[in-house]
Amino acid sequence: MPASMPIQRSLLAVLIGIISSLLAARLSGLSLAILICVSLASIGLTCAPLALRLLHPKPRLPYPSEKKFIYAPTNSHKNPSNASPPSTLPCWFDAWLADDRHLQSQNFHIGEFYVPESEPLEAAELQLSVVFPAYNEEERILPTLTEAVAYLDRVYGRHKVASSAPPNSTPMGYEIIIVDDGSKDTTVATALKFAAENNLGDSLRIVRLAKNRGKGGAVTHGFRHVRGAHVLFADADGATKFSDLEKLVQAVEKVVDGANRGIAIGSRARLVKNPEILKRSALRNFLMRCFHFVLTILTPAATSRIKDTQCGFKLFTRAALPHIVPYMRTEGWIFDIEMLMLAESSPPAPITAPDDSVIGTTQGIRVAEVPVNWHEVSGSKVNVVKDSIKMGWGLAVLRLSWTLGVYSRRELRT
Repeated sequence: MPASMPIQRSLLAVLIGIISSLLAARLSGLSLAILICVSLASIGLTCAPLALRLLHPKPRLPYPSEKKFIYAPTNSHKNPSNASPPSTLPCWFDAWLADDRHLQSQNFHIGEFYVPESEPLEAAELQLSVVFPAYNEEERILPTLTEAVAYLDRVYGRHKVASSAPPNSTPMGYEIIIVDDGSKDTTVATALKFAAENNLGDSLRIVRLAKNRGKGGAVTHGFRHVRGAHVLFADADGATKFSDLEKLVQAVEKVVDGANRGIAIGSRARLVKNPEILKRSALRNFLMRCFHFVLTILTPAATSRIKDTQCGFKLFTRAALPHIVPYMRTEGWIFDIEMLMLAESSPPAPITAPDDSVIGTTQGIRVAEVPVNWHEVSGSKVNVVKDSIKMGWGLAVLRLSWTLGVYSRRELRT
């Protein structure tokens, strides 16, 4: 549907509302008041999409330099400040988008939008991709990387060259993608030094955003370029125990559908009585509860039942990404909620038994909520009052934009 159609319908509805008000002027008393109220309400509702088109987030496209990465070459520990020349990032998103555009040009549609039937995106090269969004994290990223790499080396092992692997074998190894969101400190240099000292090579890739986009923008950008069968995004502050990834992997394997789509998210809900939570300011805890209350009202059923949407420790199967990443609009703190809403509204897929027989269908992508170990880390960049207001406003705009059709799955974020 052309983007102008909702606007034309809105203008027509406004005109009808005004005419109704004028006709109502010939009446008197209660009837007149009722018709005026109805007309004003009609005008307000029909103007809402117009207002939302002005107010809704408008994410920018990536710059060419942001589609490249740098890394610390192997055996560069003697000069750890040296970085490789920029290399082009692999991008499943671009290939998926080109396929989608081609089929659209032929007026080929499956339901609301196209998802390739055989393989939703390029095959995985690795078992796991980890995306760390980072903004001015020079003080906190080193212990986070130390913990993560120790676990990943032990459980996943370093990436082996694809050509040396047996044909059709399960991908092994891992990669870490640090998306530097326009940091003004030594975050990049710190990460490069760590990578050089640990001889990580291009297993640790750094993508530098030319301009700050926000946590959501950094995560979404990183997700465009992952190579893993599983994709984790984790906060750079290391607040969540990294080895809890094992719990998420086990949980996501239990909820994947016949299209291999599934999500597992870390949850701090059971920690509400934890001393570290209780010692927070009363204002912060109050605002947290208010936000959760608003969340249950403004989000659809499955998302509203999630007890902790904001924990920065979420695992996705690769097949889930094309149902979420192309449609992300939010780049601020509430991007997690949009991801979960998009998962919930994804098209149905079969549920299969261990013998691969179809035993039903799932509405949307199923999400498992998993308790994780979490601790407070100093240096948070959250302004409690300011960001709480932004999150509440952003959530309202997000929900209305999807409900009133300002956002749709046919309008890809390219």
